[in-house]
Amino acid sequence: MLDVTSDTTAKISHKKSTRVRLTIGLAVVDVLAIVIAFTLAGYFRLGLMSVSQLVDLLMVSIPIYLGIAFNTRAYGVSVLASFWVSYSRSTAALLFTISAMLLTMFFLKASAEYSRLIFGLGTSMALVLLFAGRWIISQLSKKLLGSNPMAEIRITDGIPLDHREDAPVVDAIAQQLAPDLSDPVVIQRLGMLTRDMDRVIVHCTLDNRLAWASVLKTLDINAEIVTQELKELAPIAVNRRDGEIALMISRGSLRWNERLSKRMFDIVFALFAIPVLALPMLIVAIAIKLESPGPILFRQKRIGLGNRPFNILKFRSMRAEKSDASGARSTGRDDDRITRIGAFIRKTSIDELPQLFNVLTGSMSVVGPRPHAIGSRAENMLFWDIDERYWDRHTIKPGLTGLAQILGFRGATEKRADLEDRLQADLDYRANWSLWNDIKIILLTFRVLVHRNAF
Repeated sequence: MLDVTSDTTAKISHKKSTRVRLTIGLAVVDVLAIVIAFTLAGYFRLGLMSVSQLVDLLMVSIPIYLGIAFNTRAYGVSVLASFWVSYSRSTAALLFTISAMLLTMFFLKASAEYSRLIFGLGTSMALVLLFAGRWIISQLSKKLLGSNPMAEIRITDGIPLDHREDAPVVDAIAQQLAPDLSDPVVIQRLGMLTRDMDRVIVHCTLDNRLAWASVLKTLDINAEIVTQELKELAPIAVNRRDGEIALMISRGSLRWNERLSKRMFDIVFALFAIPVLALPMLIVAIAIKLESPGPILFRQKRIGLGNRPFNILKFRSMRAEKSDASGARSTGRDDDRITRIGAFIRKTSIDELPQLFNVLTGSMSVVGPRPHAIGSRAENMLFWDIDERYWDRHTIKPGLTGLAQILGFRGATEKRADLEDRLQADLDYRANWSLWNDIKIILLTFRVLVHRNAF
């Protein structure tokens, strides 16, 4: 435990000034990226854009970009903790800026005065420069701020707690910090301890909780009390309504705007992918029909959004008479039910391509938890008997691919751990959903299309 005047607390409080400098650095990097990108784009098209036009373009675009970036938290604390969050928000701000400028010029009938090539080339180069600049700031942030950019301190009162490098732990009893509003000395010492901090987190016993709550309300920073009794409930927020306080246990599906953006992305992806893959899918269909009698497609009931069943589509990879509609038997290596064509399309994940039509009709998404058959088992136990949280994964649409798949959790569920690993990945995906994460998962999926557990 630490003395309240230790150098460690001073170092932690210094994070705020360091964070401000890094945030200013982000803004400078962004402005430079836009200026350099469009200057180079104008240079490549010399003669089509005058210097005055370039200056006018930058004088309009940079304030718009900075306004959008600040509004979308592209300079918030979270961007210093995660490079991908940082880059995705700056990218969104830039694309909104360019869209707004093009729309404005269209209505003002000034679009003919500016080169579309300059806009396209400038935007592309700006995205690359933003990536490089924000990556550099991200690395500096890790070096200067560590894994936690927040300047926070933890106080323990009767609760054992290990020291953490990113948040010093102060023993309230040893430092004589008893929560007592009638003692001005304690109140002042607590104020001095938390000076220049972003947040203070108190770990205390149930008996002292109300006293600490009263004392913490006197501080000018964010204050939290850890409540171990709520750990099993795993609330995600606290709501106030009609004079009552309620714990939010689940917020159900994604917010309406998140659902809309995810659905629009799914439709665009499916409409693009189906024509591109039409010929390979036709060849596979013919090969399946020639090798063994039966339907080309295999339909099976799977558990979908809201735990409602839907019919999933796959290329048939097994002999029709041996197909398992309930999914009670997991497919094993060298499974005698699989045809030769089936073995190939399963190993390369080609058998999943018809699910693009599931995506198009809305029963599936491109990215999400992989849907399971109702009778799926591990160690002869139904999935929900292994972990009660299993049903929680269905608060979001099932997907063609998902976080579990790119982490290598695929294939037969022979052991409990096979299901538990996938379930945890699915829950993590749901908790941290963003459209940018979906795009990353899609790109990383190409690395695991052929996998040792795909059979």
